[in-house]
Amino acid sequence: MNKIGFIGLGNMGLPMAVNLKNQALEVKAYDLSEEAKVKAIQSGIEVKNSIQETSKSIDALITMLPNDSAVEEVYLNSSLLDDLAKTTLIIDSSTISPETSKRVANRASKVGISMLDAPVSGGVKGAEDGTLSFIVGGKDEDLVKASSLFDIMGSNTFHAGDSGSGQIAKLCNNMLLAIHMCGTAETIAMGVKNGLDPEVLSEIMKKSSGGNWSLEKYNPFPGVMKDAPAGKNYSGGFLNLLMLKDLSLAQELASLSNSETPMGKLAKELYEDLNNQGMGDLDFSSIQKRYLN
Repeated sequence: MNKIGFIGLGNMGLPMAVNLKNQALEVKAYDLSEEAKVKAIQSGIEVKNSIQETSKSIDALITMLPNDSAVEEVYLNSSLLDDLAKTTLIIDSSTISPETSKRVANRASKVGISMLDAPVSGGVKGAEDGTLSFIVGGKDEDLVKASSLFDIMGSNTFHAGDSGSGQIAKLCNNMLLAIHMCGTAETIAMGVKNGLDPEVLSEIMKKSSGGNWSLEKYNPFPGVMKDAPAGKNYSGGFLNLLMLKDLSLAQELASLSNSETPMGKLAKELYEDLNNQGMGDLDFSSIQKRYLN
């Protein structure tokens, strides 16, 4: 796995591609966005003019795309799967619906190509530091082939099960992430409005039974964690519009399985409100803004 094609050079995809390039792998990449292409070139990535150019003579094709329609456009509405060499392993790290992922995997299988769905957890910082967690659906033997790439881009790899299982596990994770981010934001705000220092309160809860990832790694209150998006006016990171997409997919999954998810439903409503207020391009920790008035 030395020759890699990479499609999708956004906040997550670009640092993932850079980490592969920095380990002396041959990486050629593509994105629809001209701005993304420029950033990639500035980062030393070889940028191609089309998906077709990116997918020639490679061992693995990695895609990091924003939604189902983008994944369908690349894999189902083009000739890509027919044009790829049969030895190419597809690794789709987009977060999409399990059903779409299964459809792409089935279509790939019919033309003799192996595919893994491998969405990630860890955010932009994890992508930059190479500490992502990969949540993988697909065959054991394909996971073994891809393991060297996962080891470069991440620090944990989990095999969730068959095709589509990675997406199911990722949606469960992101629904929980949204729930504890919402709870963390409203709790800190309540403490501050009652006279507590947000940094002191955060430290207390981190070391107590309320501790969670949002407190420890991604504190949503401005000034508590300078390197978190909250310390940068909520710029960058995991955007509200993407969190809403994942929560919507999670609710679809809940409906299909007749699962009760009242907290997941409420989190979706809260993020819908943020997006309706024009904050879709802010980091999802900006849910804190709801409680700062």
